[in-house]
Amino acid sequence: MVDFKELQKEIMENRRQKGFGNDVVYDFCRAYEELSEAFSKYNKGEPGVAEEFADVIIFLLGMSHNLGFDLEKELVGKIQKNKNRQYKKVISADGKEGFIRIKTDEDP
Repeated sequence: MVDFKELQKEIMENRRQKGFGNDVVYDFCRAYEELSEAFSKYNKGEPGVAEEFADVIIFLLGMSHNLGFDLEKELVGKIQKNKNRQYKKVISADGKEGFIRIKTDEDP
């Protein structure tokens, strides 16, 4: 298992050593940019998609640190929440299959 808090410390120390600031708005934009690069590489059949994913995670861990979030706790909780969610299968007008979450009192 990976210790997110340790990774956050490493990421923040590397950022500090390289002279990067802690601008959360800028980091949101950079995370989006890295995800966009991953999609572009995937769409073109180019290598490097996983490395772009890693860049996204690095930004997410850094932002979580700066905002005081325990991302590991949030991730584990969200996975459990998703396991308990209910979905129904639907077919769109163009015949594509999809899923819609069924809202419940426990998960509005």
